[in-house]
Amino acid sequence: MSDLLERITINPKQCGGRPCIRGMRIRVSDVLDLLASGLSTEEILAEMPDLEKEDLQAVFIYASRKLNHPVLLV
Repeated sequence: MSDLLERITINPKQCGGRPCIRGMRIRVSDVLDLLASGLSTEEILAEMPDLEKEDLQAVFIYASRKLNHPVLLV
C-alpha cells in the first residue's frame, strides 16, 4: 500500500501545495470531486488518459488516511 502512496506528491510550487498525482497538475481533490459527481473510475480514466488505475487506488488510500486521524479534545 505504501508503494501506491508514493504516487501522491506534494510540491509547494505546484497547485498551491495541494496533493497531486505523480507530479502532474491533477489534484487528489479533482479526482474525488469527479467521483462525488457520479463518474465511475472507468469514466475518470477515459476523461484523464494520463491517469492509471493505480493512481485512483492511491487517491482512495490517501483520502482514507487523511480522514482517519485522532481528534484530541482539549
